[in-house]
Parts: sequence; C-alpha cells; structure tokens
Amino acid sequence: MQSKVSTGDTATQGRNFIVERLIGDTGEPEHILKAARSLGMRALPAIRDSLNEQVSYPIEIEMESVTLARMSEARRPDVHNDALVVAASATSPDALMLIADSDAISLLVSALFGGDPDMPASRITRDLTAIELELASVVFEATAKALNGSGVRALSIKFPMPSALSGKDLKKLVIRDGPAVRVSFSLIAPTGEGRFTVMMPQRVLLLHRGESTAESSREEQATWNARFSEEVMRSSVRLDATIPLSRMTLGELSELFVGQVIEMPEGAPTNARLSARRKTLFTCEFGKLGQNFTVQVIEPYDAGKEFIDGLMPR
Repeated sequence: MQSKVSTGDTATQGRNFIVERLIGDTGEPEHILKAARSLGMRALPAIRDSLNEQVSYPIEIEMESVTLARMSEARRPDVHNDALVVAASATSPDALMLIADSDAISLLVSALFGGDPDMPASRITRDLTAIELELASVVFEATAKALNGSGVRALSIKFPMPSALSGKDLKKLVIRDGPAVRVSFSLIAPTGEGRFTVMMPQRVLLLHRGESTAESSREEQATWNARFSEEVMRSSVRLDATIPLSRMTLGELSELFVGQVIEMPEGAPTNARLSARRKTLFTCEFGKLGQNFTVQVIEPYDAGKEFIDGLMPR
C-alpha cells in the first residue's frame, strides 16, 4: 500500500524550503555547528582578556553550548530584565544579537565597582537601571569586537553598537525571524555565576565563516578590499581637538556675551580629545611649542574606560 502526499502539503513544504534557503538555512546542521563552535573558541580568549582588564577580581568565561535556534528565540517572553543588543554589519542589519541575563549583570556590577569577592552578588529581580544597561553595553561591545575578527573573514560589525535594551523597550523590539545559531557562555566568579548568549543568523555565519567558501573567492575579495582601502586611505578628513574648559551653571552660561574672555582654571584638565567626522579617536595632552599650541597623542580613546571613570567620585 502506497502513501500519498497531498498537493497542498507539497506546495507548503516547497514554500518553506525556498524561504528557509533564502534566509540562510543550509540543511547541514553539523556544518553550521562546527563553524559556530570554531568562531566561539577563537573569540573566547579575547573576550576573557578584554573583560578582565576592567574588573577588580577575575571572572572566568567558558563556552557552554552551541545549538541551532531561531532568531525569534533571542528574547525570552517570561523574563523582563534580560539585556539585549542587536549589532548590524556591512552585510546584515542583525548580524549579531547579544543577550545577558540579570545574574550576569549583577556579577559585572560587583566586579566593575570593586565589590567584595567573598560575598555573593545580590540577585537582580527588578528592571535594570540605566547604569546596569551601560555596563552590559560595554561587555557586549568587547564581545562583538572579539567575534568580529579581522581580515577577509571579518564579520564587518558596525561600531559603536546601539545601547542595550531591556524591559519595555525590549518587548517593543521587532526581531526578524530566521534560522540562527546560539552560542552560550557562562561567567563564573567567587561572587556567583551568570550567562550571556550570542545569536547569529546562519546566513551571516556561512557568508563570513563557512569553510565551504572557495579559496579563489576569498583571494578575489581580498584583492578588491585592498584596492578599495587604498582609495579610502587617500581621502582627507578634518581633525578636531577639544579640551574640557570648566563647569558653569545654566544661569552663568546664559549671561555670556560676544567678546567675553573665559579663563582656564589653574587646575583645568590638560587632556584633549582628537576627533574626525564626529568620532573620537585618541586621548591627547594639550600643550604649547613656541608660538603654536599642540596636542600630543597619548592613547587610543576608550569609551568604556571613560564611562567607568565618569562614575567614580572626584
């Protein structure tokens, strides 16, 4: 006795197959998992080093699991205080989704603000505060940079990334569904444990990290990237150096007039910021050489470090 498949079922299966192929499902789970696992393992040391440069006691990071998933599963419907950010790339508006649970945020708050490593971090059961979301954003950006990589196979993530979302803002976020891969990491410290997850569309993973890509295609892409980069490097940009002058009340600011001279306080900061196209590049030291004012490049600008320094009392 032969079974029959209805025409309607066949048409539905055909449509599903076409849609899934267009949005990235390859039908080769082992190939996807292998590529994702390799990406996570390569990025793990950089994620660990970047995070531990900023905390007061060491945090161990381990890769827990790599599984197939859907992008729509990034947001947990029964949890209101996860932190999530969507990172765009040159090839996709949702190349990465990074999610941290409240336990991970609590651990980071303790470690970044010099909490006692012998005392368990307080669990967060309320909505996340603005400062906690900023901390999550710092960790997310460090993770994305480690995953981004460099060279021909780089993910081309766009930095800086948007701020992390949580609570009502996260519920309003529209997530484009499609086949994805989920890489889960655990944060382990004497104060507790937490987890953060990286979700990536399968099409993005295969485009940049698929081992089946022909070597000739990579070489051709590298050649065109080199030519394009050479033209870009010849373009000129305007440099701006700004220095912090002083603090004023809004009342004092409203009384300023044309021609007024504002003195720099004796203890005014000498650090300047060197920017191009509204993007801060370096921290510099303001000075003078003969009759000319100068700025000496000190170090690359670190937004995360400035955020942490700004939270400390002066």
